Amino acid sequence: MAQEIATVTGTLRPEDMGRTLMHEHLLVGYPGWESDTVNPGPSRDEMRAVCGDRIAEIRDHGVTTMLDPCPADLGRDVEFMAEMAARTGFQIICATGLYKQSEGGAPYWHFRSNFGSVIEPMAELFEKELTEGIGETGIRAGIIKVATGTREITPYERDILTAAAKASVATGAPITTHTDQGTLGDAQQQLLSENGVPPHRIIVGHSCGTADHDYHMKIVRGGSYLGFDRFGLEMLQPDSERIRALLALLRAGATGHVVVSHDSVWCWRGQPFPKEIYAQVAELWNPSHFFERVIPALQEGGASEEQIERLLVANPRAFFAGEKPGA
Repeated sequence: MAQEIATVTGTLRPEDMGRTLMHEHLLVGYPGWESDTVNPGPSRDEMRAVCGDRIAEIRDHGVTTMLDPCPADLGRDVEFMAEMAARTGFQIICATGLYKQSEGGAPYWHFRSNFGSVIEPMAELFEKELTEGIGETGIRAGIIKVATGTREITPYERDILTAAAKASVATGAPITTHTDQGTLGDAQQQLLSENGVPPHRIIVGHSCGTADHDYHMKIVRGGSYLGFDRFGLEMLQPDSERIRALLALLRAGATGHVVVSHDSVWCWRGQPFPKEIYAQVAELWNPSHFFERVIPALQEGGASEEQIERLLVANPRAFFAGEKPGA
């Protein structure tokens, strides 16, 4: 029997997930955001309004569940997630885990490493948040988030992935990853698998950062899921490339290996970039974009309605149920 999934308001059976977006963020705050007292970001009431509107928009497209894989060091606020889920009746899964070295909470863990390995403390943190709850909230994470930058997995990031693998093996929790520019996903898959994580319990996130079909198929053959989860983020890569790469995977028979989303951020803590830039980007980079623009483009490229629904319904369900891709 498939295990139940921890959400911010209780538990959820995989078969009850429905249409699911697998990588969206209610809010994000880069470490240090609280130091910008001139630009603190939106108030809690403003965030409630924005997130309520976003949830209403995607519900109009039939979405009933989303994963917000914000790691602990990127301004994660699980009580806010729980409040929005309770207000709207929407199903939200949150994450434990830590972000990449260049933009995450590395200074804290680097200082702690002066007194010994941080792998065990990290693993203990992840396990506690998965099994008991995050802090004193009682809200349990349903997945582990890890991340790498470009060129190579740094020693710090390797410690995080190793700790995540230990926590995953101990609890059975799945793992979702961040990659940059469609690189190192195969290395992530190898490291996690060598440390005992079954490949089908891994989503290699932001795999749509490259259109390299051989790279995608290497991960597919390794047995993991691919996150095509940055649709609309044109400032990094045009959607035409993401769509071309996804259609190639569908034609190659890898439909069962892909989950989709946007990685959209609905509210920012602080002001990491000028408001006018965000307003321009958000025209496409929002959680309705896949339904309004990407699905028609996929259909024009030959994708069937069955394939599209599989990306949105069957694949997220299978991943959280612990099933191998395409089973």
